[in-house]
Order: sequence, then structure tokens, then C-alpha cells
Amino acid sequence: MHVEALDRRQMSEVDLRAIAELLNRVFTKRSLEVRMARLVDEWPNYAGPDAMYPRSLVIRAGDRLVAHAAALPRTIGTSEGEMTVLALVHVCTDPDARGQKLGQAVVRAVFDLVDHGPYEHSLFQTSHHNRPFYEKLGAKPVMNRIVNSLADDPTANPFWDEVVMRYPMAKHWPEGEIDLLGPAW
Repeated sequence: MHVEALDRRQMSEVDLRAIAELLNRVFTKRSLEVRMARLVDEWPNYAGPDAMYPRSLVIRAGDRLVAHAAALPRTIGTSEGEMTVLALVHVCTDPDARGQKLGQAVVRAVFDLVDHGPYEHSLFQTSHHNRPFYEKLGAKPVMNRIVNSLADDPTANPFWDEVVMRYPMAKHWPEGEIDLLGPAW
């Protein structure tokens, strides 16, 4: 299985639609048009380090996407100063292609950006149900209080899933409050 990296700054309409269609097969809360518009609006003006460019890691089966994970740079505030983390988002596998370790392959490709790339950590949210999947890949729950100082209620946890995790588990992680400095992902 080949994991392909798509540059989110200059993604084709065909790839955007394919990602939106896969996300809608798995997460049904938005219309295809709304999902595509959000994908287009996320990263067109990224001006950070080139090594941290926003990307989607995908696996194709013929002309159809069957697995996806996005790797997006996010600067957070910590007790040790600001840190740019890899935000892991939109992890999904086509329901008809599950059981083939495709999700593991795209998440592993994202975590490789931490292991061999420009990021020190990945930070993401997930459900209790999916927590063991990420733990097997070397992630662990974050116990810090998480806030967004730029929100209407800066003391509320901005993440909506039950578990916040970081990768890798063995690397030093700051103590104290983590400020997302913007909306959750």
C-alpha cells in the first residue's frame, strides 16, 4: 500500500473532492459542499517553514481514496513557551476497506513527520474507543488542562472528544496548562 502526501496549499479540485467524499462516508455531519469549502479555506495562505507545510496523507484504491489523515502545523502555548505541534486531524478509513491496516498506515506516515521531521510532538483528540489504536502506535493521553485563550470562554476545554493525546509518549512534554491559541482541531 502506498501512502501519498498531498500538499494542502495547492491541492487539486479532484483531490479535494475525493477527501471530502471520504470524510462524508465516515463523518456525516456536513454536506459535501460545506466540507469542500472548509478544506479549501484551511491552508491557502500558509507561510510557515516549508518542512511543516500542511498535508493530507492518503491511500488510494484505484481512483478512490480509502484512507486519510491530515498533518497540520499548529502553534500552542505551554509553560515552556510556544511550540509548533503537528495537529493530527480527519483520520478515517473507508468503511468498505476497514481491516486492512490502512488507518494505521496513514497515521504512521503522519507520525513519521515527528520521528524524522520538523515536529517535536503531535497533538490530537480522539474517543475512548479509538484510544487503544493510537496507544499501539506510541501515543499517550495528555493530562494537562487544555484551553483556548482566544475563545469567548477562554477557560473551557476547546476539544470536543473525550481524550487528548500526544505522540511520541517517551519524549518530554511540558507541565501545566496548554493553550491552543485558537480553535481546536
